[in-house]
Amino acid sequence: MQPSPITEKPQPPAPNECCESGCDPCVWDIYRAALQQWEQAQQDANTDTTKPAA
Repeated sequence: MQPSPITEKPQPPAPNECCESGCDPCVWDIYRAALQQWEQAQQDANTDTTKPAA
C-alpha cells in the first residue's frame, strides 16, 4: 500500500516571514520545496488512479 498523498497545499510564507537577508535556506526555498513535493504527490496520486486494474 502506498502512502496517501499530501492533501493540503502548502501556503506561501507571510510577507513578514522573509527577512530578505539571504538566509540559506530562505522560507521561500522551503516553501518551493514543499510545493514541489505536494505537486509530485498529487501527480502520483492521479497517475495511480488512472492505471487500469490488472
